[in-house]
Amino acid sequence: MEKQYRLAKREDFSKVYRYGKSMANQQFVLYYLPQPKAEVFRFGVSVSKKIGNAVVRNRLRRMMKEIIRLKKENMTPQYDYILLARKPVVDMAYADMEKSIWHVIRKASLYKKNDATKK
Repeated sequence: MEKQYRLAKREDFSKVYRYGKSMANQQFVLYYLPQPKAEVFRFGVSVSKKIGNAVVRNRLRRMMKEIIRLKKENMTPQYDYILLARKPVVDMAYADMEKSIWHVIRKASLYKKNDATKK
């Protein structure tokens, strides 16, 4: 994930948790907060220690970031996002994880259809 798309600072995470809205499904929780001044979206990932050891958590983080990176044009700009993983994610395949992430984003009405696919 390129630097301009990263949500990294603790204060930014706190702001999204405190003032943002959330949407969830069985595997993920999505927190989001509008940022009208920003021209792109920023994205952060959180995986609790309850999920597994460091190897498992880092693998999940990498997979979640990659899923968003590959289709970042479908993310609504001018938002900060935090994606939290829940326990059932550990047993999921990449394709199922991708479906679940896009499901929670669509559920929050933040999925932007790509204009290039309409032509």
